[in-house]
Amino acid sequence: MMLVAVFGAALLVAVLLSGLAARTVLSTSFLFLAGGALVSDGFLGLIHITPDSEIVSVTAALALFAVLFTDGMHVALPKLRANWKNPARALGLGMPLAFVFMALVTHYLVGLDWTTSFLIGAVLAPTDPVFASAIVGRTEVPAKLRQLLNVESGINDGLALPVVLLLIAAAGPTAGSAEASPGKIALELLLGLVFGIVLPLLAGALARFRLLGGEPKLQPLLPLATGIILYAACHLTHANPYLAAFSAGAVLAHVSPEAKASFEPLGEALAELAKFAALLVFGALLTPHLFGDLSLGGYAAVILAIVLIRPVSLLISLLGTRISRREKLVAAWFGPKGFASVVYGLLVLQSGIPQADKAFTLIAVCIAFSIIAHSSTDVPIARAFDVEDLTGIPDKDEAPAPRPQEASADARP
Repeated sequence: MMLVAVFGAALLVAVLLSGLAARTVLSTSFLFLAGGALVSDGFLGLIHITPDSEIVSVTAALALFAVLFTDGMHVALPKLRANWKNPARALGLGMPLAFVFMALVTHYLVGLDWTTSFLIGAVLAPTDPVFASAIVGRTEVPAKLRQLLNVESGINDGLALPVVLLLIAAAGPTAGSAEASPGKIALELLLGLVFGIVLPLLAGALARFRLLGGEPKLQPLLPLATGIILYAACHLTHANPYLAAFSAGAVLAHVSPEAKASFEPLGEALAELAKFAALLVFGALLTPHLFGDLSLGGYAAVILAIVLIRPVSLLISLLGTRISRREKLVAAWFGPKGFASVVYGLLVLQSGIPQADKAFTLIAVCIAFSIIAHSSTDVPIARAFDVEDLTGIPDKDEAPAPRPQEASADARP
């Protein structure tokens, strides 16, 4: 119950400071992260959470599922079919490059074995849609950039998971086990994709049936019910829930735009609550002892992961594209590590592999630094695009465009 009280107090503070956060580099995400750390055993000792506590994995998994489901609804399938090349480059080239570069840095600077180093690279390769939401959710930001970041961050979680599972199996006592075989992992991904397509289509068809249909005040609950069934189905069948969530959101928005419109306010609020709860719980793991366990080489690897590895990898993948230089630089910077990396890091910690503790420490510190760095720079960078439009001076690499409509809401995560 203490955790509930702490969450309520943190939520109240975040709401009261959200107006200030929208105008400054202050981030409500950072407030929950810092609040969790403050009330943990490392400081005030009000709540007692360890990495193997069930609440850690449950809140992180729920938050990631909720965010991917709502973000999938923002993907316009017709536009995606017309502009798939840039996200494909980021996923097909940028993500593998980041994975390999991180493995090299981890092996040579931290001294972990090659299998564990590649495992860390796979865990930290996905980017998080939550901490780029001030970019992808603001209309002053060019649509091409928003689509690139949204699609990349929504899909790379599911792409990284099979690599993480295979490397855990290779590094640990379960090497060669059928539980982590490539065939089983491929089946889980396929099931997730099937569920993510079929369930929304079925729900949409039922809603259009002549004798059925919800009254207006209950219509927002149709996507919610679909998401709940999808989450349960994935866990009962071991299907990939993250690929299912993103694809279900995109399909549901395509087949039932009215359901998307009615659910959007509720969905965004629920995703925010799940995200804040996960941040508070994860923050409770960030004790002084955890930061003290990381070597100087580990801190160097963390800094390189944020300021060099992600930017360089994405810039290489976007060479030759028609995206402006400014947009490439913004896309390269916004590769935040978040809930997917938390979930996968916990899988590493609970796997029993020889260097699990060292790997998790590096992963957790990298996520914490990334949250601070990216959630404190998203709004200023997003507003820079609006400033450019107000001056009437376009980027030298792009043609002048009319100023977009103001965003419907100025709140940030």
